Amino acid sequence: MADTDTDRATSLYIDLLKRALTASIYDESGWEIKTSRKGRIGSLLYRHLRTKSLLVVRAKKFDTVRRETGADWPLFGFTMVGHRRLENVQYCVEDVLRNNVPGDFIETGAWRGGATIFMRALLSVYNVTDRTVWVADSFEGLPAPKDEADGTDLSEVDTLKVSLEQVQSNFARFGLLDDQVRFLKGWFCDTLPSAPIDKLAILRLDGDMYTSTMDSLVNLYSKVSKGGFVIVDDYYSWPSCKRAVTEFVASNGIKADIKTIDWTGAYWQVQ
Repeated sequence: MADTDTDRATSLYIDLLKRALTASIYDESGWEIKTSRKGRIGSLLYRHLRTKSLLVVRAKKFDTVRRETGADWPLFGFTMVGHRRLENVQYCVEDVLRNNVPGDFIETGAWRGGATIFMRALLSVYNVTDRTVWVADSFEGLPAPKDEADGTDLSEVDTLKVSLEQVQSNFARFGLLDDQVRFLKGWFCDTLPSAPIDKLAILRLDGDMYTSTMDSLVNLYSKVSKGGFVIVDDYYSWPSCKRAVTEFVASNGIKADIKTIDWTGAYWQVQ
């Protein structure tokens, strides 16, 4: 196969992977799960249906623009970040590989694993065998906020509770579950201080809350190599997340040229 054909095949695979991970190839992924209903009878009905593994779903037209920017939650699929934030992951991965920036990749807050599956796929595409993708998550959903300033309480949202076994299964579906993927299960304050990570080339934060974001930065930022990237999924959409980043950068004298990805995501390159 000619180099141009190989490049085209690679580009098509990466593009298809983005569409599959975001479930953009299925109109039904735009449908919406109804999790509650006003009134005592309605609440009891929804609770009863959940015990029977049944869901109430509202059919909605698939919105290409919202999925492009990750502005909706796919009914199924493996990530909420949308195409633009996956394109940002691709840009960062390809940049550190091209410039030989040392270190592994990590995402703190993985949901169904989509962004880290994409990272591992890119390593496979470029035949990189000496880097690890770390998947850090409670695998039990978000923690309850410590106070109002910590962020919105989403600790009871069942959609966000994805088990370790399910995320591992998601990797396996793409043929990407191997020894270049490692999982850190637990709250960040417990797992990140002792994580056996030497260097990072990409640190992707998706912990939403102030405490989760700060735990990630305090324990991992010093491991990011010069020329590596820090990506913050919730920078513009969660004030608590942005506050943690702002405070950490200021208190450590970090010169961060923060760039916008989309309506919520931001990133910078470590100098």
